[in-house]
Amino acid sequence: MKGKKILLGITGGIAAYKAAILIRLLIKKGAEVQVITTPFAENFITPLTLSTLSKKPVLKLFYKPENGDWNSHVDLGLWADAFIIAPATANTMGKAANGIADNLLLTTYLSAKCPVFWAPAMDLDMYKHPAVQSNLNTLKQYGNHIIDAETGELASGLDGKGRMAEPQKIVDTLENYFLSKKKLNKFKVLITAGPTYEKIDPVRYIGNRSSGKMAYALGNAFADYGAEVSIVSGPVSLKPENIDIKIFKTETAEEMYQKTKELFNSHHIIIFAAAVSDYTPEHTASQKIKKQSDKLSINLIKTKDIAGELGKTKNPEQITVGFALETENELQNAQEKIKKKNFDLIVLNSLNDKGAGFSYDTNKISIIDKNNNIEKFELKSKQAVATDIINKILQLIPSK
Repeated sequence: MKGKKILLGITGGIAAYKAAILIRLLIKKGAEVQVITTPFAENFITPLTLSTLSKKPVLKLFYKPENGDWNSHVDLGLWADAFIIAPATANTMGKAANGIADNLLLTTYLSAKCPVFWAPAMDLDMYKHPAVQSNLNTLKQYGNHIIDAETGELASGLDGKGRMAEPQKIVDTLENYFLSKKKLNKFKVLITAGPTYEKIDPVRYIGNRSSGKMAYALGNAFADYGAEVSIVSGPVSLKPENIDIKIFKTETAEEMYQKTKELFNSHHIIIFAAAVSDYTPEHTASQKIKKQSDKLSINLIKTKDIAGELGKTKNPEQITVGFALETENELQNAQEKIKKKNFDLIVLNSLNDKGAGFSYDTNKISIIDKNNNIEKFELKSKQAVATDIINKILQLIPSK
């Protein structure tokens, strides 16, 4: 954090008092802090407090009334290494998500070239409202970082999710961001994601319930670590948070195999996270199959084992990671798969674990290496799981 230029945007919420602590922590880390407030923010914390702590005048207006000089939102956006909005109210996030720029903080946000971090703070019912969640998702899709609200006692007297993250957590998030950008700076990462759909006829297919959430969380996390990320994706409804991530859309196992094979040799780290169909119809009907008899038989043939085939061509400088989703004999099946497919690591999760598996926003995993060393993790968000997986991969890099 030393020498980093940090813009701190403060909006009109009760959690604005925490901004004073946040400024002190940032200054203590060696950062230079410039505060911008919305017009309502000073109802909760005074400019004098903020300017005393930051050692800079607090900016609120587009111009300085005393002499008419312009506070350039463009210059501010270019100056900063990071822009934090804390607390971030539903009002400001809604405006930012929809491109409304009616104050200096918002025009600076729209001009910013640096990473932007939002720390939401509001009452629990506001936080859960679909409009707020939609705006948060929109900001994520724009490449913004969300420092999730915490659960606890709120200003309303209620208890629930909506508290602004503590200042130390915000500083830790920023510090980890700047550190992580260096770790995988020159690495190219390839990830397979989601299900495959094997066509029966123009209407029907064989598939599975994979959502692709774990793979996309990995892609976003690798991008945050500075890697160049490509995702070969089956049919999912997701978009990456980082706009620099390359997406290659596929539908069938064969299409996924061909695209992954094409990209395989040019990448350093390859994550086989897709839930690829094991079988595909031997013949695809050209027209929709009509309901005629009581029974219908479809001959199935094996699809290509993408990880197994490409594992044979892996060079010593590459790291490959597989996934195993099991319902029985989990550990034994995963250990067999790591050898068979020449993985460096395999990520095991079980449908027997509540909150793990398809469609959930959480996952509970174990990571196994070639020597059968096993590290187990608690149930976490898939974003947090992605970080655990990357940290395990980072341990392999010095030996490669």
